[in-house]
Amino acid sequence: MQSRGVLRSSAGLSAVRSCLLLLFIHMSAPLEARRVRGGRAQTRRVQQQQPPPSPAYRERVEGAESFPLDFTAVEGNMDNFMVQIKNLAQSLYPCSAQKLDQDMKLHFLKNVSVTCNDGSPAGYYIKESKGSRRWLLFLEGGWYCFNRQTCDSRYETMRRLMSSTKWPQTRTGTGILSPQPEENPHWWNANMVFIPYCSSDVWSGVTPKTDHSDYAFMGSLIIKEVVNELLSKGLDKAKVVLLAGSSAGGTGVLLNVDQVAEQLASQGHRGVQVRGLADSGWFLDNKQYKFTDCLDTISCAPTEAIKRGIRYWGGLVPESCRQAHVGEEWNCFFGYKVFPTLKSPVFVVQWLFDEAQLTVDNIHLTGQPVHEGQWRYIQNLGQELRNTLRDVPAMFVPACLSHELITRTYWMDIQVKGTSLPRALHCWDRSLQDSLHSSNSSNSSNSSHSSNSSHSSHNHQKHNKTAPARGCPLQLIDSCPWPHCNPSCPTIRDQLTGQEMSVIQFLKHMGFDVQKMAQQQGMDAKKLLGMLNNGN
Repeated sequence: MQSRGVLRSSAGLSAVRSCLLLLFIHMSAPLEARRVRGGRAQTRRVQQQQPPPSPAYRERVEGAESFPLDFTAVEGNMDNFMVQIKNLAQSLYPCSAQKLDQDMKLHFLKNVSVTCNDGSPAGYYIKESKGSRRWLLFLEGGWYCFNRQTCDSRYETMRRLMSSTKWPQTRTGTGILSPQPEENPHWWNANMVFIPYCSSDVWSGVTPKTDHSDYAFMGSLIIKEVVNELLSKGLDKAKVVLLAGSSAGGTGVLLNVDQVAEQLASQGHRGVQVRGLADSGWFLDNKQYKFTDCLDTISCAPTEAIKRGIRYWGGLVPESCRQAHVGEEWNCFFGYKVFPTLKSPVFVVQWLFDEAQLTVDNIHLTGQPVHEGQWRYIQNLGQELRNTLRDVPAMFVPACLSHELITRTYWMDIQVKGTSLPRALHCWDRSLQDSLHSSNSSNSSNSSHSSNSSHSSHNHQKHNKTAPARGCPLQLIDSCPWPHCNPSCPTIRDQLTGQEMSVIQFLKHMGFDVQKMAQQQGMDAKKLLGMLNNGN
């Protein structure tokens, strides 16, 4: 028996050696040989206001900026580095003894008093990554409801966003939640946690269901309970916690990132760096293109819907923002108003022409060419959004007509000024590490320490104005003024025929007047057409 065990052990070591050999051959191959493609994706699919595609249809694309290993996450930690090498070696299928289980598994909260809208248990999906001290907690999006009528309608048509009764046992991560390094070069080896949205309150509520209330609204408490449960799974030893979210989940990040930082600090975990990644959640409280009565969540003006909602949900906002807007806490649901009050660093991802924003502003792109007034409104919306982001130190804002990005399979393909989003997040990570090191150095030379040192360091990082590393930009926002003037935007399709449209076809469909726009830009119309057709 003993000799058999020795033989099995030596065979295992031999297999690992073979895998590592293949791994290093793979890593030392010329970059161009491993590069699949760059620039505009030819097979990209538009997923307008749709959930991520099923795993069977996912593309696996290795873009120009693929980092097979996450070196920045393991600096000074050779054990963790070796764990990553072994994980990657196992993922090379010729060497893999068995298919690794990469899906996130469902766990219902142990605290059954924290529930979804209908009183069913809230929960989360998790894929643990042993050896990694990085955690990514993702808040799902999906609009909201703000009174009995809109919530009843939501329950009939979108029950999975109000109840956990039919949640699947597993979920496959895509985009920044993918465990595949070719799809997710910087975060693939983190502990992944997907928190389903079933509270319909933009992750703000703290109100349980009672005999006198129809629904529970406990979004903020769900996040709190998930964090509490994850502490026993290794979150207590985390180095970095990234609270990410898309759409309503992106706004949820802005509303809860400081709460998560304070929660961990109050329980003695002051060394954890808590950060936010808000995708497509930076909404504007602007004037609608065409005013309509507030009858449903689609037609209701953003300010009116949130005013009604915050009362119905019993919604909470960050304390510092509440103090800045006493009696008008609804202001804190809008990114440009809550962001200046936050202590934690937040990276903002936002389409310059967000479809959800246009929808609530009553610009409906239903296949018919838009009128000149609508076209002007869309252009002005881009300029308004650009103005609200002026003081945000880390952002990725492409001039595209779309909604949500970080969990899309094509998230690596979109570029702003030649930089992809994964690369921008990598740069942001580096800048925060550099800022933290300089902050710690200055703190160590100072004999008196603030009792709130964790938040001081968060604040220092958020407002860090030091120049980013060369070739590592952080403020990435398109300057071109039209929807889809960025050539790397997701492929757009005609909503009636399903046919792909070129940029110039799309802009003409949107009511784009080439002659007029060329005149405004001070150039010849033929030159402008050439630039658009060439993707410039």
